[in-house]
Amino acid sequence: MYEPGQAPWSTESESSFSTWARRFFRGLVVVVLLLAAISGVRSWISPNRAPETVVSGQSNFPSDEARAVATRYAVSYLNWDEEEPDARPAQIGLDLAAGLDSRAGWNGRGKQTADRAYPGEVTVDSGGVTAVVDVRVEVRPYVKKGKVWTAGAATWERLSVPVARTTSRVVASGPPTFVPDVRVPLPDNMPEASAPDDDLTAATLKDAEAFFGAYAESDNKVSAVTAPGSTIRSLNGAVKFGELKDWQVYTGNDDERRATAAVTWDGAGDTTLDQTYTLTLRRTVATDGAQRWQVAAVG
Repeated sequence: MYEPGQAPWSTESESSFSTWARRFFRGLVVVVLLLAAISGVRSWISPNRAPETVVSGQSNFPSDEARAVATRYAVSYLNWDEEEPDARPAQIGLDLAAGLDSRAGWNGRGKQTADRAYPGEVTVDSGGVTAVVDVRVEVRPYVKKGKVWTAGAATWERLSVPVARTTSRVVASGPPTFVPDVRVPLPDNMPEASAPDDDLTAATLKDAEAFFGAYAESDNKVSAVTAPGSTIRSLNGAVKFGELKDWQVYTGNDDERRATAAVTWDGAGDTTLDQTYTLTLRRTVATDGAQRWQVAAVG
């Protein structure tokens, strides 16, 4: 029974631990809210950015297109005919950047043709916008005797062609320059061949002759004398097998060897041509247990 004026509950004194715990959790909540607020403001001012992949201009330079443009431009550049003076500028204009002189240094005299061209190395500048392309072109000059043009001997010229990458395509950025194309010796660090295996060389000589005879004729014939699983295309009658002037197999493992062959091919008429091949031989085992070495690859 409660006395009149008495509260329906009793007051107990709070322990010091309960007071401390309540204050601790209250303070922890405040700290978490403050940290969340600070982090949010910082993300507004300086948002986290994922690291971007930096692609250099050199790595994505369109080298294949540069070779194509430089090759066509080099051929146009080395073709001229004073009797058709507008033909050369028209061809040069296909690849030369707009606004540049399509006469490209020619004085409008003489005659020369350029047909075959082969591009080489593309050297890109550090900014990735311009490059130079190494191009070799076969040219044939003409000499005018009276009113008749007489063709001279064909020679090869080597050009360094400047190109530039635009937003739409690669263009020639100026006239090319002649560069020397001289013979140089082999590098000192050329890989050395293994020691000769004279026994295997002698044992496979007839097989090598049979291979090159088939190699000259047809795919069906060459497939019959190559190692199982190998695909080697023939020369399809372009030449005829003359003779195997030299054959050498080198030491190696029990299943695969390297070999070299000096072959004489017979061409049209009395023409012959000597060529040297590098081959891979593979040991094969027949169902009756007989073993032989067959050509698995050429080159």
